[in-house]
Amino acid sequence: MLELGLKVFIAYLAGSLNGALLVGWLNGGVDIRKVGSGNAGGTNALRTQGKLFAALVLLVDIGKGVLPVLFLPGLDLPGVGLDPEVSREWLTYACGGAAIFGHCYPVWFQFAGGKGAATTLGVLAAVAPLTILPAAAAWFGVLMIFGYVGLATIVSAFVIPVFVAFTDWPDQPGLFLFTSLVALFVAYTHRSNIRKLMQGQTRPDIGFSLMHRSD
Repeated sequence: MLELGLKVFIAYLAGSLNGALLVGWLNGGVDIRKVGSGNAGGTNALRTQGKLFAALVLLVDIGKGVLPVLFLPGLDLPGVGLDPEVSREWLTYACGGAAIFGHCYPVWFQFAGGKGAATTLGVLAAVAPLTILPAAAAWFGVLMIFGYVGLATIVSAFVIPVFVAFTDWPDQPGLFLFTSLVALFVAYTHRSNIRKLMQGQTRPDIGFSLMHRSD
């Protein structure tokens, strides 16, 4: 179990390397948590710092989801080795979940991070790349219709376990469970978006959506 605990911890630390805060630090000390919505994520970076800044943030946040999942489960750590009692599949999911959790609650940045969308994308790209297609279609579709990035992210997160259920269940129950838990976690991190949307306290992120074309 030493291998499991150590690798999950390493994945969490990797996830804690928040892209928006790192890029901001390298870009003259911009603290993304003090501008716009105050969220240290890609959407707030795009709104307040521009496309190049947001693209760099996205690259970091996706990468820290991909790398722990690809390399940690099979990595033979000195003095630890590979525990034959630890399932590589479940270790992969555990590392992916730890990276996402680290992004949202980073130890390096007082546990104030982003909402996990980009790092979730990186994890899924590594463990189940085919799920990206329906998720992306749902994300763009909801965004074009309603105009809200947060809503599009939540819907696309829940599309993934539904897709897994219809294509891989019951052959991959682990993947279904993992994607379901991730979807619930993404909804939780976007709870403020849901509350503001229900109370009519938020403006659409794009003005050319079908629902707001006449605004």
